[in-house]
Amino acid sequence: MNLAIISSSVRTGRNSHRVALYFQNYLTENKLATVEIIDLHQYQFPLFDERLRLQPNPSPELLDYAARVTKADGIIIVTPEYNGGYPASLKNAVDVLYKEWYRKPIAISTVSDGIFGGTQVITGLQWSLWKIRAWTVPAMFPVPKVQEAFDANGVPADKAAVDKRAAAFVSELLWCVEAVKRMA
Repeated sequence: MNLAIISSSVRTGRNSHRVALYFQNYLTENKLATVEIIDLHQYQFPLFDERLRLQPNPSPELLDYAARVTKADGIIIVTPEYNGGYPASLKNAVDVLYKEWYRKPIAISTVSDGIFGGTQVITGLQWSLWKIRAWTVPAMFPVPKVQEAFDANGVPADKAAVDKRAAAFVSELLWCVEAVKRMA
């Protein structure tokens, strides 16, 4: 099974990437899937001006991004909450693709430096993903006070508690991935 983790913040000093690193380590250490991080900070896409399929000369970076999303059996999106919404970098990366998202199982981890763990962002992001026919799994992984919960390398302050939550979250994603494979 091949999973991708979209690290959606492109902000200087971003903390949500810590959670992306954690999931990469968790999935690898537990031998649950092959995994790669799709780091939107590395791509630095220009503002969305047209879907990939309608672009006459898409950039090699955009083609690479589309290929990574396509080959992933499932995706974990790690997103910070900015003023009750998700970052423009993620909206841009979602909207530029369409068929690549069709029935793609996606689990969402929301992150904030406050006490609510980014939970206000979930509705807007789910709505956008539903509109393009992605399959958002019925599990969440909110991370409040991310700067205290994870170090810069993605190591959780309370590994046992975080691993327990991650097990339930990842289990839902893996179940959905398996369901899609069986129905295809």
